[in-house]
Amino acid sequence: MTLHINEAEVRQVLTLPMALAAVEEVCRKQAAGQVLVHPRKRFELPAGGGFFHYMAAMDTAAGSIAMKQYTYVKGVLRFLVPLYEISTGALLALIEADFMGQQRTGAASGVATKYLARRDARTAAILGTGGQAKTQLEAVSLVRKLESVRVYSRDPKRREAFCAEMSARLGMRVQPAASSSEAVRGADIVNTATTSPKPVLDGRDIAVGAHLNAIGANHAHKRELDDTAISRADLIFVDSIAQSRQEAGDLILPFANHPEKWKSVHELHELVAGQVSGRTSETQLTLFKSNGIASWDLAVAQTVYALAKERHLGRELPLFA
Repeated sequence: MTLHINEAEVRQVLTLPMALAAVEEVCRKQAAGQVLVHPRKRFELPAGGGFFHYMAAMDTAAGSIAMKQYTYVKGVLRFLVPLYEISTGALLALIEADFMGQQRTGAASGVATKYLARRDARTAAILGTGGQAKTQLEAVSLVRKLESVRVYSRDPKRREAFCAEMSARLGMRVQPAASSSEAVRGADIVNTATTSPKPVLDGRDIAVGAHLNAIGANHAHKRELDDTAISRADLIFVDSIAQSRQEAGDLILPFANHPEKWKSVHELHELVAGQVSGRTSETQLTLFKSNGIASWDLAVAQTVYALAKERHLGRELPLFA
């Protein structure tokens, strides 16, 4: 039987520390050649627009395959992750995956921050106040002992509400900033989680020795970071070079006339496994450009499925009966 696990049940079992551990472990498996990833592809839908997206990953060590598929139509996103068993081909679960996706994306930035940010990083900036911004900030707080956070987004009311919620959730001072420059200047860790198609910060504002997580833009013509931010980055890591070459406008646009720069870009799993070096100086500026890959969905889906089975959650669907 296939287990249907809905959004409420995912929220009931999955925590960000669980997602962070799952993403870090799947990075190690990917480095060992036990995890294979197919980059995201998409159809642009006719008659009014919208998109259908899909990507997949296989974990031979765990014996599982997952595909993440989702639509974006009229401003609404609908996420689904089917989880399969390799040995039997059985469809183990259909998991509603909006919350799960937010958790795994935040977790990935947490992993990157763990390996790239300075050990003494204490201040953070976040540009954006949506659901993904919350998990970005929470994940960073799990791997560094933050003392203060500054937040900027275009809507003052959303900024205030975000700061109040996250101050209570994280038990630290999360305060609104009047501009992106005010938020970013002096921050040890900078996160961008916006829907903007154009740069949301001035690269000159980024502090020496800062770490930057950029997760918002995932189309070739969109970017959150300007040329200065990219040119100042001493180390650049991505989730997938193949996928980044297709849709990471933050790198595609500034690298257009300098394709040789792609040779200096590395993947997160290489860093986690120690196959490439991370920060070697307190003054280096490090960047993690995230687009999101299916191995993260697979890793977290395995966790959610196991916990749902253990707690007798979900409902069985008589598929293929």
